[in-house]
Amino acid sequence: MGYVSAVPVPQPRAARAAAPSGGRRSLAAALLLGALGATVVLLSAGQIWAEGTAAVGGGSVPVEADGGTVTGVPTALAIVGLAALFAVFAVRRTGRTLVAALLALSGAGAALAAVLGASDRTALDAEAARISGDTAAAVAGLTHTAWPYVTAAGAALILLAGLFALRFGKNWPAMGGRYERADAPRAGRKAPAATDPDRPEDLWKALDRGEDPTRS
Repeated sequence: MGYVSAVPVPQPRAARAAAPSGGRRSLAAALLLGALGATVVLLSAGQIWAEGTAAVGGGSVPVEADGGTVTGVPTALAIVGLAALFAVFAVRRTGRTLVAALLALSGAGAALAAVLGASDRTALDAEAARISGDTAAAVAGLTHTAWPYVTAAGAALILLAGLFALRFGKNWPAMGGRYERADAPRAGRKAPAATDPDRPEDLWKALDRGEDPTRS
């Protein structure tokens, strides 16, 4: 007499179905974080980061510098991060890990550059020297706005998207993956068996299907 096990057999299909579901959620989160972060960085980098005055003759004139003038690093890295975010889907395995790391590093670098730019005065000193015609001139009454920190917050979202890609990227579908089995043959539906009018059971089955059993 053979031995029959009562232990349930694992269902690989159920496990595979659960993984894509979690992968889709993390994928949506990474896309949202990365796209939102890049948008915030690009928009806030165009705002005024620093303000002051420059002495001209017997008076003074206001001077200001936007984020792109103070440092162009956050804008450049946001563009790199945005490209890396979508490149994640075009590669697999090791390539996906490398692109995800690039995405995270882009966010970290942009955040660091924005924080450093929040206390930078080089751009305004250069503007004061240009306006006054004195290369030794320095800006007076220097103040900084909150936009560098907004830029840093957007860069942090890019960094978070990169960390999501590093952690969950292996479960994400590759570009065109949904079409991999498009050409696979599909099992056709069985054609109904021919009805034999001489067999009563066939007549009843045909009537149940709404067919005319007398029609050949």
